[in-house]
Amino acid sequence: MTTSVNGGAPPGPEAEPFPLDELVRGMRMATGGEDVVTGATPRDVVWTLNKTTLYRYRPVAERRHGVPVLFVYALINKPYILDLRPGNSFIHHLLEEGYDVFLLDWGTPGWEDRETSLDELVAEHLPKAVARMRRAGAGEEYSLFGYCMGATFAAMHAALRPEGLRNLVTLTGPIDFEHSGVYRLWTDPAYMDPWALARGFGNVPADVIDMGNKMLKPVTNFVGSQMVMWERLAAGRDMTSWLAMNKWVNDGVPFPGVAFAQWIESFYQRNELVKGRIRIGGRRVDLGRIDASLLNIAGAKDHIVPPAMARPLNDLVASADNEYREIPGGHVGLLAGSGARRALWPTVVDWLDTRSD
Repeated sequence: MTTSVNGGAPPGPEAEPFPLDELVRGMRMATGGEDVVTGATPRDVVWTLNKTTLYRYRPVAERRHGVPVLFVYALINKPYILDLRPGNSFIHHLLEEGYDVFLLDWGTPGWEDRETSLDELVAEHLPKAVARMRRAGAGEEYSLFGYCMGATFAAMHAALRPEGLRNLVTLTGPIDFEHSGVYRLWTDPAYMDPWALARGFGNVPADVIDMGNKMLKPVTNFVGSQMVMWERLAAGRDMTSWLAMNKWVNDGVPFPGVAFAQWIESFYQRNELVKGRIRIGGRRVDLGRIDASLLNIAGAKDHIVPPAMARPLNDLVASADNEYREIPGGHVGLLAGSGARRALWPTVVDWLDTRSD
């Protein structure tokens, strides 16, 4: 056997060089230069108010359920995570299952929206969207599906205006902010004055919010996602799913200044929701007034809204039909990851099917 100069075994064959065209493509992806179709399910505008828009999705199958579903998402990202791409769209899946589907999109605030408050959004825009949904022929009863911060908004709406709400589905919804983990430290009044941030920024920039979220798992978010991209590219795998998710993650929107300050102070710093002290539109929010059927879902690996933060909702409502499910997955992967179609989607559909006729 031939040996090397130092007496060891000879080096193995040289690794195949990374193809130049794939290297160029990877650099383009890493810098956001390659786009992919997202939010493609056809829909129509039902109503608008300032930047808020109510959409109704066009049916793709015969409607088999009389109770429509209204989606409410957070203020800090765009809601097309619910309709990420063809083949991975929870909204399209519900349409295939025969549901009438609506989405409330808060839009992208401009400088003129810096004083928009949670009172305006939750106590005015959301109830008006429900009224417009009814005027569009959706019927008097409806199901409300809130995701992330949208689940908190949905729960507050259910407490303030329970009439006509048959089903409430909350997905990774922050309720008890005592269990908010690292966020509780970062938002401690000793370190953060949310009103000073609101005055300084007007609208809190999307990049500021995004950096905070990513710093919860810096290695995963700043290194891991890029490693996954290069590994998939080198293996010749389809990049559509990575591109769609990466696009959404980096497609944040500013947080209206006053709403941001309210969210941090009243929820993270004072935990007023579970204490029954939060007031929206001049009315106290009593979660004990919620009597709709409730399905509350948390992600077992969610580091943004840990299960302990979401779980208390079930103990605070008056709903006789009251379920809590904890499903393997993280905050986003739970809804749009590779296992969502096998875990979350059938869980929600099976639950709604027996309560939507």
